[in-house]
Amino acid sequence: MTDQPTPTGERTDGPDDEARSALQAVRAEVAKAVVGQDAAVTGLVIALLARGHVLLEGVPGVAKTLLVRALSAALDLQTTRVQFTPDLMPGDVTGSLVYDARTAEFSFREGPVFTNLLLADEINRTPPKTQASLLEAMQERQVSVDGRPRPLPDPFMVCATQNPVEYEGTYPLPEAQLDRFLLKLTMPLPPREDEVQVLQRHAAGFDPSDLAAAGVRPVAGAHHLAAGAAAVRRLHVAPDVLGYVVDLARATRTSPSLSLGVSPRGATALLATSRAWAWLSGRDYVSPDDVKALASATLRHRVSLRPEAELEGVTVDSVLDGVLASVPVPR
Repeated sequence: MTDQPTPTGERTDGPDDEARSALQAVRAEVAKAVVGQDAAVTGLVIALLARGHVLLEGVPGVAKTLLVRALSAALDLQTTRVQFTPDLMPGDVTGSLVYDARTAEFSFREGPVFTNLLLADEINRTPPKTQASLLEAMQERQVSVDGRPRPLPDPFMVCATQNPVEYEGTYPLPEAQLDRFLLKLTMPLPPREDEVQVLQRHAAGFDPSDLAAAGVRPVAGAHHLAAGAAAVRRLHVAPDVLGYVVDLARATRTSPSLSLGVSPRGATALLATSRAWAWLSGRDYVSPDDVKALASATLRHRVSLRPEAELEGVTVDSVLDGVLASVPVPR
């Protein structure tokens, strides 16, 4: 997502104003613990509104885990963290049947996936079998154990983190897994002024493990998310904007730098994130600018570069920038 930290636009009046205000306030609460990274915070809120999942990518030390912890502290939701390791088994995430000697029966013990916000820390450090255990949860919002589907709480979001520079001992996420993430948000190193502010906070006694002491408090809950999600689904989308989304997706399929373009599911995801951003910005319609603002974050993990393009130093984001520049914008 492009750095557009402050929702702007015409504010609509209606019963969903309270939900919008509460979710906008989440950003200010997270900022009490995390300096900068406002685009990532907005992306997480958008994913919650669109009932999607987020992959956070950044080098160690840019506050990926702290960001998710601060978000959970600002939301009145149940949150669970799982540290993904090479020896983690699928049942450690989804839960398993446990034999009770007293009753001589098996009972299901829920895994950490039965929560509202699941922080999958360093998801690419666990083998593909364990990664795949999240596929059903992310797509169907349920877990099947012993042939019986078990629904997950609502809302439910997976927020996974990964390190883009360290590959030893990691298992790259396959395309099927990546496609389940609504957004891939990159967290860059902070500019100098933000880094100075980080050090000032630590010099003043800031403790990342004690968010309550930093003043982070719950300002939104499940009912705000439900009201916001319903309002997002009612948002008007003009036919020419729908056509623009499709044209962007189709343009990636003919790009000479890409071996894999955006699928129809990717186009649907871009529509969902654009709608959520428009509503969060206070509008009752989706504009082409909303689509452009969310295009990179929604599509960057759904395309693949050709090997020769990689050798030339081409990046996925630069290709998407070129696609956005080449596709005519509806007036």
